[in-house]
Amino acid sequence: MKENDPKETWHKTACVLCSSNCGLEVKLDGKEITRVRGNKSHVGSKGYTCEKALRVNFYQNFHGRITTPLKRLPDGTHIEVDWDTAISEVAEGFKKVNETYGDGKILYYGGGGQGNHLGVGYSLATRNALKITRRSNALAQEKTGEAWVEGRMFGAHTHGNFHETEVAVFLGKNPWHSHGFDEARRVLKEISADPNRSMVVIDPRRTETADLADFWLPVKPGSDAFLLAAIISVIFEENLSAKSWLAENTVGLNEITQAFSNLPVGDFASRCGIPEEQIRTVARRLAKAKSVAFYEDLGIEMGPHSTLVSYLQRVVWVLLGNYGNYGGMSVHSYAAPLFNYKASGSEPTDPVTGSLIISDFFACNEIADGILSDHPERNRALLIESTNPVHSLAESEKFRQAMRAVDFSVVVDVALTETAREASYFLPAATQYEKVETTFFSAGFPDNWICVRPPILKPPEGVLTEPEIHTRIIRELGLTKDVDFLPLRELAKKGLDEFSEGFMEFSINNPEVAALGAIALYETLGSVLPDGMEGAAVLWFTAQQTALKYPSQVKAAGHKGEGPSLGNSLFEAMISNPDGVIFTRHEQEQSWDLLNTVDSKINLAIPEMLKEVKGLADSPTQYTSDEFPFVLAAGERRSFTANTIMRNPEWRKRDQEGTLRLSLEDAQKLGIDNGARVRITTPGGTAVAVAEINETMMQGHVSLPNGHGLSYSPAGGEPEVFGVPTNELTSTDWCDPIAKTPWHKHVPAQLEVVNP
Repeated sequence: MKENDPKETWHKTACVLCSSNCGLEVKLDGKEITRVRGNKSHVGSKGYTCEKALRVNFYQNFHGRITTPLKRLPDGTHIEVDWDTAISEVAEGFKKVNETYGDGKILYYGGGGQGNHLGVGYSLATRNALKITRRSNALAQEKTGEAWVEGRMFGAHTHGNFHETEVAVFLGKNPWHSHGFDEARRVLKEISADPNRSMVVIDPRRTETADLADFWLPVKPGSDAFLLAAIISVIFEENLSAKSWLAENTVGLNEITQAFSNLPVGDFASRCGIPEEQIRTVARRLAKAKSVAFYEDLGIEMGPHSTLVSYLQRVVWVLLGNYGNYGGMSVHSYAAPLFNYKASGSEPTDPVTGSLIISDFFACNEIADGILSDHPERNRALLIESTNPVHSLAESEKFRQAMRAVDFSVVVDVALTETAREASYFLPAATQYEKVETTFFSAGFPDNWICVRPPILKPPEGVLTEPEIHTRIIRELGLTKDVDFLPLRELAKKGLDEFSEGFMEFSINNPEVAALGAIALYETLGSVLPDGMEGAAVLWFTAQQTALKYPSQVKAAGHKGEGPSLGNSLFEAMISNPDGVIFTRHEQEQSWDLLNTVDSKINLAIPEMLKEVKGLADSPTQYTSDEFPFVLAAGERRSFTANTIMRNPEWRKRDQEGTLRLSLEDAQKLGIDNGARVRITTPGGTAVAVAEINETMMQGHVSLPNGHGLSYSPAGGEPEVFGVPTNELTSTDWCDPIAKTPWHKHVPAQLEVVNP
């Protein structure tokens, strides 16, 4: 080995393939990521990683990378344009929409994708400049029901301490593959091996996590609400609740006591497919535990009664006194909130569809319907960033039509995605390894962390970062001039304390420019940050807000100073430590200080939910029919799936095409052999997949993986589609009544063998 050989240098970064963003160390050969290992010094993951991280080079280096802006012609083809032309025409296109239809007819869709978050801070400047008030992203097809419930009950987001909990409960969640907390697989093994701890898994499929569980409850698909309601009824019937604790810390106990005390436990047990005695055994184990931590995920958030189930599981652990206790559930600090929880219960409605705008997110399941209507308030333009709604939202063809129906659309992304192909303009962005990035998904308590990861590669010529793209749009709109920022740049050179004082004065004297927020920071503070780190300037504001909100806890985490100096200390720590930093450190009892309800108590009774509970007895348990007798889970997470961020199918060692998993009983009944091609038909469409007879599947329940069905050009030729695009099979009509989240995990389907 040559001394100082750059190929032998380990570079600190993070995995970008799920929300955990585990710390990595990688080796490079030119632009290729050649070796990957967990970063043992990382503050959150501590060296842990799963097999997916070993494939990040397939994300970074894929065939067909576009390195110049593209303009879509009326015939659907694209031509290359230079950046000056693209920025000019993008700015003019959005201005024209505002002039023609009035402000507020542009929808921003982005900011929720796999740790690619700093760009959304800069997009806010563009949104403010263009008076874009409507927004949505992938969170609005998954988490808005949960956010609505948490806002009503806690005024904030809660998370479990799975590292220390006595009983871990996973509801429609398989952390073995979908993670969701630091060191997930290690923690699962520890719980499973400890005779004093227990694991409960509620899932129709016997997942890898279910194999480790003490209690696996294989509910019939879509019947989770009946199971949880039965558990609550048992808690009341057997006098298992934490009565004195509830009297002191909650409101609404009388209402829910009335709602749940006389439910037909036996009938509900039969309807969800779990023996009544097993339900009672699990309820008693939860009640006996000193701490219980719950985690729900897409398995229930994209199925029937999803918002209700989000509510019911929280009622379970609150009734048993599992808030604020060591190893239980807690509200946590945040560097940047994902939702506006305080708005829960007083949401405005979409003027076009009438649906709730939960936490400022328009229901993405209804975006296409709104655009394709003749309503005068419908969206007339789209700004889409680092996301692929044509592929990821229900009923892909409908969103494709919607993009063609708007007057103007722009996509900012790494690849020419299915969505980007439909846009008026495609603006090529840097990958997450070519720019500074972070994640805001950490939900730790009592300690919470953030990791700012520097770029390890330079973007190819012709590609820009999102901060630079938005800055150029703002300049083109004529809202900033270079001269505006000269004094602040000089102060930034002197140091953060001088800059802080100057920025406050600048904001008072230049309110129009200050309203552009991140752009002002990028143009000033960004100019003195190390090369490639300019985009981290927006985190200065994040650090200041965090220090203002949690001053004692930021100091307890080791950061020094008072007021803006404390924020500066945190900012410097964030941008200078690729291992990540603890940004808040709480005492356990301080979890109660983080509750954000009016009376600082947990609100147990949500009238809309109690109404649904009352109607459960008359609610259907299944939504299949003679024509569509199977329940299709469209988007199962498997060992080699990673949403739509991984376009190159070569990264998959197994399951290249994305098999249709089904039970042996169903295969025998239909005459389906392993490896046979099977036609899947749903009310939304049809597709063909390779059959995989899988012993983990319940009879009548079939699944397709997420992240497949993307177009890709392995040799740079015409794009091919690899695997099944699941949202060619789903429908916007099947969705939650409150959050409008789609039933991706509960699609009625028909199967038949395709003749050779």
